[in-house]
Amino acid sequence: MASLLQNGRALWRNTRHLSAAPTWHSFTRKSIHCLTHTRQPLARSRLLSLLETQSWGSIRSMASESDPKTNDEERRLPKGFEHFAKPPKREPKEKERENEEEESSREETGRRQKKRDSEGAEDKGKSGKIPKPPPPIEIFTIKINPNMVLLYGLPAAFLLYNFWSSYSSEQQITWQDFRANMLDKGYVDHLEVVNKSIVRVYLRPDAPQLRSSSHGPLPANQPHYYFTIGSVESFERNLELAQRELGIPARERIPVTYVNELSTMSILLNLAPTFLMVGVLFWLSRRAAGGASGGQGIFGIGKSRAKLYNHETEVKVKFKDVAGMDEAKEEIMEFVKFLKDPARYERLGAKIPKGAILSGPPGTGKTLLAKATAGEAGTPFLSVSGSEFVEMFVGVGSSRVRDLFANAKKHAPCIIFIDEIDAIGKARGRGGYAGGNDERESTLNQLLVEMDGFGSSEHVVVLAGTNRPDVLDPALLRPGRFDRHIAIDRPDIKGRVEIFKVHLKPIKTTEDIEKLARKLAALTPGFSGADVHNVCNEAALIAARQLSDSVTEKHFEAAIERVIAGLEKKSRVLSPEEKKIVAHHEAGHAVAGWFLQHAHPLLKVSIIPRGVGALGYAQYLPKEEYLHSTSQMLDMMCMTLGGRASEQIFFKSITTGAQDDLQKVTKMAYAQVMTYGMTKLGHISYGNPNGEQQFQKPYSEETAKLIDEEVRGIIASAYERTVQLLTDRSAEVKKVANLLLEKEVIGREDMIKLLGPRQWPDTGNYVEYLGTPEGQDAHELVEQLKQEEQKKKKDAESDA
Repeated sequence: MASLLQNGRALWRNTRHLSAAPTWHSFTRKSIHCLTHTRQPLARSRLLSLLETQSWGSIRSMASESDPKTNDEERRLPKGFEHFAKPPKREPKEKERENEEEESSREETGRRQKKRDSEGAEDKGKSGKIPKPPPPIEIFTIKINPNMVLLYGLPAAFLLYNFWSSYSSEQQITWQDFRANMLDKGYVDHLEVVNKSIVRVYLRPDAPQLRSSSHGPLPANQPHYYFTIGSVESFERNLELAQRELGIPARERIPVTYVNELSTMSILLNLAPTFLMVGVLFWLSRRAAGGASGGQGIFGIGKSRAKLYNHETEVKVKFKDVAGMDEAKEEIMEFVKFLKDPARYERLGAKIPKGAILSGPPGTGKTLLAKATAGEAGTPFLSVSGSEFVEMFVGVGSSRVRDLFANAKKHAPCIIFIDEIDAIGKARGRGGYAGGNDERESTLNQLLVEMDGFGSSEHVVVLAGTNRPDVLDPALLRPGRFDRHIAIDRPDIKGRVEIFKVHLKPIKTTEDIEKLARKLAALTPGFSGADVHNVCNEAALIAARQLSDSVTEKHFEAAIERVIAGLEKKSRVLSPEEKKIVAHHEAGHAVAGWFLQHAHPLLKVSIIPRGVGALGYAQYLPKEEYLHSTSQMLDMMCMTLGGRASEQIFFKSITTGAQDDLQKVTKMAYAQVMTYGMTKLGHISYGNPNGEQQFQKPYSEETAKLIDEEVRGIIASAYERTVQLLTDRSAEVKKVANLLLEKEVIGREDMIKLLGPRQWPDTGNYVEYLGTPEGQDAHELVEQLKQEEQKKKKDAESDA
């Protein structure tokens, strides 16, 4: 009974500090237990005041938990609890109890919601506005990569642990502390000099605790303290002096050992640059992992970067989109047929060619033809650039070549296209580094082995494109590797017509496509397919700039001038004197070409500044010829020198405007002497067929002197002939120059009005441009132009 009273008094004292807190259930169990076993009135009254907030069911359940052996019928209620009593009923089951709690929680939530709604309605009535809902709570999450934690966290934790453990058991002191508190009192067991800069102090086991209690007891077999020294000699001298003053015998003096250690911090400092470099390389490899290396980072650097094309979805170019190269298309289409139906050829004993070289000037459509092959082949197509085999690491090129052909064999039958193969296929021993291993040669050797070696495949075709077939290695060009050499040259006038038809399809124009293509093809001699595409695009841009509804013929002509001579320099204003000189210069070109038989037909003359340094230009329509005679070359040189001769005749001085003309004339003269053998020097050609600069001339100094004299003589005779021609035609030159100063741009019709028709009929591109049959008499054209002019005058008079 005494223990019960003691528990009641303690419980009463504790209830003064208790409230309905999270510990309510445990407190309630203890309270009911005490109420059922004690009769202290003060404790009972305080407990009753705290228990009034709880339901009787919870109190009874807690009471049953406090004394599970006692039933509700057998438990007697203390005095004062009778008003809580209710008729006996069965205790609800667990599920029913949970349902009651959920229902009560829903009722409480509903009451709170009604209260908030009523408060919101009052606020709305006061302010007249609906209160804004609270802003959404932004949750910031930090994503942790477990791999990065393991990669960087574990080494860092290990190093920090070692660093901390190595110094956690030591405490730094000074020499004075060591002398006063340890050496003088005889607590030192031995000393250890580390790296001639630190002295570690080991104390005896019976030494008292000298450091603070936070460090714990002295560790055994570990240095307890340390201090720094300036030099070993001074330390030994001070230690010897101190022990002598203390009267320590020589045999009992403190032993000193010397050790050399590498501390964790020094190791980290030494390895920090290495770790930094490795980390940077790893970071760069991770950044490049999603690129062309196939997602393998630095470990996939030897993998091929060739892209595998799906001919049905990824390649939209077909053979119908390729124009102006019918022969090349036929050769390539034969490769496609080989791969689609190899049995047709193999039953006759034929073997599929291993590859083909597509060579030609830039912009002629080599890559476009390869794309069309990918779109028409119906087989896997691997495309790669030659420069992608050469990297900064040795052996990467060979590895990528092996991987490329391994992938191709997996997808056989397959086509491989290597663009710009001259990056790795240059002739060995040319342009390499003396005494070293050239990475390009290793890559080339591996390519030779893969194409025609022991492990070569018969169902992998290799196509390669290059602008310099002359620099390729002969072993690469032999039959068995690249069996066919397909030359894709600049298209002729018929090819340009077909190319213009292809590129004019998406252009919005009201002109007749057939007629417009023929005219534009005649106006663009020597243009490649890329140039034709550029002309069509520039014409559309010019039409859009002028806010036109469609692209007209004038826009195309302006685009051709833009491509040939450059953009008009409207900001470049010439002085009257300069404009006069330029007009006579261009008039000299036009008149000289008009009265020379083999000169190109003139189309347009302009004195509007264009491009970088062109103050004027004359546009001709040269006939596409493959052979030129001596007289033809002489006439072209005279026409080119017409501008300089006109300046000499009319101004008695020459200017720098003939720089480009002189370069062209010099080139033609050297070609006659050194390449074509058209002079008295003999039928000898000193020209370099590869077009490369020679460090050693293939002729003597005497021959070089004769070559220079011949070139000088050819140019001098051509200039004298041009001066004589323009002197005789000075009146015509004056007329053309005055008309240029008036109109700035004149055409062939203006030349016919001023000078009359040419003595020789126009053939070639000009006939295609005019759309007239070859050999038409120029007099008929003059009469036609006169009739059109008279008709225009009559129309103007009738309108007036």
